[in-house]
Amino acid sequence: MSAVYDCSKHESRADGLAAAASAVRSSRLVVLPTDTVYGIGADAFDGGAVQSLLRAKNRGPDMPVGVLVGSWSTVDGLVLGTPPQARALIEAFWPGDLSIILPHAPSLQWDLGQSRGTVMLRMPLHPVALELLRDVGPMAVSSANVSGRPPATTAQEAVDQLGDSVAVYLDGGSSGEPVPSTMVDLTGDDPVILREGAVSRAAVAEVLGVPAESLA
Repeated sequence: MSAVYDCSKHESRADGLAAAASAVRSSRLVVLPTDTVYGIGADAFDGGAVQSLLRAKNRGPDMPVGVLVGSWSTVDGLVLGTPPQARALIEAFWPGDLSIILPHAPSLQWDLGQSRGTVMLRMPLHPVALELLRDVGPMAVSSANVSGRPPATTAQEAVDQLGDSVAVYLDGGSSGEPVPSTMVDLTGDDPVILREGAVSRAAVAEVLGVPAESLA
């Protein structure tokens, strides 16, 4: 049976965060508010939980799951190296609506799907998400919807789509317009924007000191 916690109230927020942390540590799924849309999340290092996440979304491993972190410093333990371009983007846009893709550390024992040795990382600008991430560590998180249906912008929309496949729903109110994060691939010789979202191409280009057209 799923539980929904209203995070606009101090007591229920504290109870919800505790329940969500317990669920993540028990290989179960949680739905959490972020600064883009609601996300469905699991322990990034628990392969069984990540598989449950993919099943809940009716999604295959061909679309790997990204990872949310609660601090800048967490990144260094997850990737093969943090190049200057990545550090510049992190300092400029985190926490916020920018996802970066880097080669992950080969020592990590995780299965996020067919990621070809890479990982997409983001630090969300949402107090509830950050508090949970700082408690449980990196989480594999995808949009809280069944594949092919609109992403959830409220906890109730997530409940309607995902039901009892999720143990805990953290209700942080409406996330507003469902604008996705901007995705920047830093795995090659030159940075590439794979998806332009909340952060503009021009803003990314300015931070990296490159022409905007070179990011295509």
